[in-house]
Amino acid sequence: MKKQFKIFVAMFLFLAIGMHFKQWLSHPVEHLLSMPHGGAYGVPGIVHPFVFTFLGYIVLLGFIKLYKMVFR
Repeated sequence: MKKQFKIFVAMFLFLAIGMHFKQWLSHPVEHLLSMPHGGAYGVPGIVHPFVFTFLGYIVLLGFIKLYKMVFR
C-alpha cells in the first residue's frame, strides 16, 4: 500500500508540475490560491488534479498488467 501511495504522489507531482510548469515558475502561490476557482473539462477546481492523477494511475496499472501478461 505504501508503494502504491508513493507512486500516486510521484505521478501527482509530475503531472501537476508538467502541466502547469510556467505557472509554477512564475507565480506558484497565486496559482495554488486560484485552484478552487479553476477546473478542467467540467471537473471542479480543487478536485481536478486528483481525478486526472487517478485516471493516469489506472492507465499505468493497465499497462503494467498488459506488460506482465505479454512478457511472462
